[in-house]
Amino acid sequence: MQPKRIADSQVSLTQMMGPQDANILGNVHGGVIMKLVDEAGALAAMRHAQNVVVTVAVDSMTFKKPIRIGDVVRIDARLTYVGRSAIEVRVDVIAEHPFQPTAEHTNSAYIVYVALDPEGRPALSPACCWNRARKARWREAESRQERRKALRAQEKEHPQ
Repeated sequence: MQPKRIADSQVSLTQMMGPQDANILGNVHGGVIMKLVDEAGALAAMRHAQNVVVTVAVDSMTFKKPIRIGDVVRIDARLTYVGRSAIEVRVDVIAEHPFQPTAEHTNSAYIVYVALDPEGRPALSPACCWNRARKARWREAESRQERRKALRAQEKEHPQ
């Protein structure tokens, strides 16, 4: 399997938020944003794996600023880690009003996907070509992955 460039897997989704996306206060529901974040992350992971992927973990997502009806939301997804079958993607949400030049970062999340083969088993993912800056992010992602593995092991030992 040939290594792939991270830039080849990046995804940006853009969507205007409408009344169907909002609560009675005119703010976009967090679930709408979470769905878009998962879709963008999955697309980036699928581009890299060239396979179907499933979501296996979402690290914390905080909502820093409200997104309102009429705002244009851009969701940027890029790979931060690739294991044997696990792929971690960082997803950033940027919101802007179409008549104002300022954009605001509203959310970020790290999401882990697993590539699946046609039989539904974990599939190997291609390695990545990394530059120096990405190697630092890779090391950070590896430590997040180790924490997730430790949590899973702990949950297996002490099921609720």
